[in-house]
Amino acid sequence: MKSIVYTRYGDPNVLSIKDMDRPVPQQNELLIKVHAATVNRTDCATIRAKPFFMRLVTGIFGPKKQTPGTDFAGTVEALGKGVHEFQLGDRVFGFNDEGSQSHAEYLAIDKNLLSTIPDNISFDQATASLEGAHYAHNFINKVSVSKGDPVLVNGATGAIGSAAVQLLNYFGAKITAVCSTENVELVKSLGAQRIIDYTKQDFTQDEQRYNLVFDAVGKSSFFRCRRLLKPGGIYISSDLGFLWQNLYLPLITPMLSFLISGNKTVFPVPTDIPKTIELIKTLLQQGKFSPVIDKRFSLDNIIDAYTYVERGHKTGNVVIEIKA
Repeated sequence: MKSIVYTRYGDPNVLSIKDMDRPVPQQNELLIKVHAATVNRTDCATIRAKPFFMRLVTGIFGPKKQTPGTDFAGTVEALGKGVHEFQLGDRVFGFNDEGSQSHAEYLAIDKNLLSTIPDNISFDQATASLEGAHYAHNFINKVSVSKGDPVLVNGATGAIGSAAVQLLNYFGAKITAVCSTENVELVKSLGAQRIIDYTKQDFTQDEQRYNLVFDAVGKSSFFRCRRLLKPGGIYISSDLGFLWQNLYLPLITPMLSFLISGNKTVFPVPTDIPKTIELIKTLLQQGKFSPVIDKRFSLDNIIDAYTYVERGHKTGNVVIEIKA
């Protein structure tokens, strides 16, 4: 099979295409013929091993998993022992934030990290519904969101941000979204009731106050955004922040609540992938979630795909179409 491989950390040029043996599904695993995957911020951070502590998971001196990729959509090619929930030929999609090795024509993965694709959803749409949505879901499930709660989403057009707007809309929040002029209509279609165009206004100077501020691109800070929060309001960022402040502020802000009106930060450690997959599957079936796809690349053009994502200006998801 054709597979993307990297043997050392670095920029996208460390990636190359090699012919590899197909993986053999082990106990409770399935062999998947991959039709689509995405290139996302997680993938880019993984091949660079940045921040450095990622090496505790990916490998101290070099990558333990030498094929990148986290999410995928494809068909079931073979079943390992103990797999009875799926059949050969099933259309499935799945995700593993520790690496599914999906930038290849085939992969083997645990049965708990995937589900069947709704009939009306393409492979491209299915794979684009997972990585960003998983992190967005783990923004939201770390806090209490009630119907009518005012929420601000910065970076509303990225994979995480576009998913967050749709999920918050599903949960009934009143959403203000931050995006550029060219994406205003897109973000409105995702469920935002109010738009701040960052090319015309600094969103941190907004006069409205919010229960929650979600920075889906990690380009702000708790200190810049605290004025936006109502008493008891919460700030969450998808990034570690300057000097990794978003790791330790969740420990400090509760102790200073009397000084900062009960405002605090929460660090959204992602958990429970199966729960996210089943939620997104349900919303796809109901027509209440629509993944945003920016560009499509072939597996042969993987370096171009990573380079494009690393520029930081993609809208939604970048899909890799894999035709074995």
